[in-house]
Amino acid sequence: MKKIIPVLIAIALIVVIGAVGFGARLMEKYSYSKERADLTKYFDVRGEGDVPVILQDERIEEHARLMDGVCYFDFATVHKYFNDRFFEDKKEGLLLYVLPEAVVSSQIGTQTVSVGGEESSREYTIARYEGETLYVAVDFVKEYANFSYALYGNPDRMQVYTEWNARQTATILKDTQVRYQGGVKSDILTDVPKGTEVIILEEMENWSKVKTEDAFIGYVENKRLGEQTTVEPTPVTDYMEPVYTSQTRDHKINLAWHVVASPTGNDTLIPLLQGTKSINVVSPTWFALSDNAGNFTSFASENYVNTAHDMGLEVWALVDNFSHEGIDMYELLAGWSTRQYLINGLIDAAIQYNLDGINIDFENISLDAGEPYIEFIRELSIPCRQNGIVLSVDNYVPMGYTDHYDREEQGVVADYVIVMGYDEHYKGSEKAGSVASIDFVEKGIADTVAQVPANKVINAIPFYTRIWETKGTAVDSQAVGMEAAKQYLADHGITTTWDEKTCQNYGEYQTGDSYIQVWMEDEESIRVKLNIMNKYQIAGVAEWQLAFAVDSIWDVIAEYMNQ
Repeated sequence: MKKIIPVLIAIALIVVIGAVGFGARLMEKYSYSKERADLTKYFDVRGEGDVPVILQDERIEEHARLMDGVCYFDFATVHKYFNDRFFEDKKEGLLLYVLPEAVVSSQIGTQTVSVGGEESSREYTIARYEGETLYVAVDFVKEYANFSYALYGNPDRMQVYTEWNARQTATILKDTQVRYQGGVKSDILTDVPKGTEVIILEEMENWSKVKTEDAFIGYVENKRLGEQTTVEPTPVTDYMEPVYTSQTRDHKINLAWHVVASPTGNDTLIPLLQGTKSINVVSPTWFALSDNAGNFTSFASENYVNTAHDMGLEVWALVDNFSHEGIDMYELLAGWSTRQYLINGLIDAAIQYNLDGINIDFENISLDAGEPYIEFIRELSIPCRQNGIVLSVDNYVPMGYTDHYDREEQGVVADYVIVMGYDEHYKGSEKAGSVASIDFVEKGIADTVAQVPANKVINAIPFYTRIWETKGTAVDSQAVGMEAAKQYLADHGITTTWDEKTCQNYGEYQTGDSYIQVWMEDEESIRVKLNIMNKYQIAGVAEWQLAFAVDSIWDVIAEYMNQ
């Protein structure tokens, strides 16, 4: 017996030690961690003055900055999330914003803002540079966008709301912690006392993802959450979106471009209009940019306007950027002074000659000139609106490489957006093809109507055909008017057949080592295009150009105008 007792004691000790170890492991497994997360790392604070941003219920990549006690967004963030109508005039150091009747302007680095010439001050620097990055005060951005924000410290962070959708909330039933992940061993982000209301972002079996009022996003045990409630936040409506009134007509537009290459070209108006039908706007190619300072040449004629008005026609004079060499659109449009000089010149001419409208035909806009270009359109729209001058803007068929023309913004500030529904294949194309196949035309209309109200969209059709000649790998073409194209077919004995793919009459022939191809623009092809235009119920039609027309085409267009 004496020998057994030590053995029993040893066994008991082993059992006790095992139980203690097992209990310790259980305690370790199920006890709550007291480790606290590194909040600088959690919020991704990137240095002094950096302010991480929680937008709605997610922390975004973009951060704000605190400078001299004022919170700022960088310019790209302002454009991306709040309002992309702000314009950074880098040449003259201005922050600009175009309203329907005035330009808001602030010299970068100052507290002063001018609205249509009337100055006022803020208690903070409105916009400032840090290196090459422009920052705009959040409170100033808030004057032109509806959002709410709150700043919190330790570490600095910002909660921003731009949407106010219904939220699921719950009240904390017992003092607890919001943890980085769902689990008792996860690091603590913040303490939440009993009675705290949190937003429920996601429910799981034992834990829920929540957000606190001060922008901590983490996990709380479900047993700590009270009954959920649906809350409808009150939207911020401090800023009223301005209405950029338009001077659209209550009838279809039929605009014919009239190429005027010299003062004597004005005398061709009456002869060219003979035999036409249903035209209500004529657009003479009068103005052409001549330098980077905002000057332009002019063939404008008061007698021409009076004649057109007597015939019941409006005159929307065209201004182009390609008749003179050496025009740098960024150099011209990037600075306030040159933009305003050009705008004032155009408006003065419009008033002097009693024009009904201005047609902007700026082509081959470089990517860096995209924002200055649309800013020019915005600024030009103000005096046009004030003086009853219709502003129309010509555009290529939408393609990815012309997105910087910003047709959507054009559709807001301009009166008409004209799609140049041609030059699908052009002189310089690598292969022969249609000037305006039906799929190309419909894409141009559909993509534009997706961005611009249909009652502001005009589709331009070609009154010309390209005669293509292919020799080996060399491709060349010449553009000819409708009558000349028909004559070419007759002279060369070319028979055409209807091509369903392009909805055009197609002809070809071989002469020596030259392969000739023609996709005709005629009454049949134009009728199909007009049917597509009618399908989308757009504002009307434009034609390039009067001198290329045949009398019979006007009957086809008149049918469309009367539909």
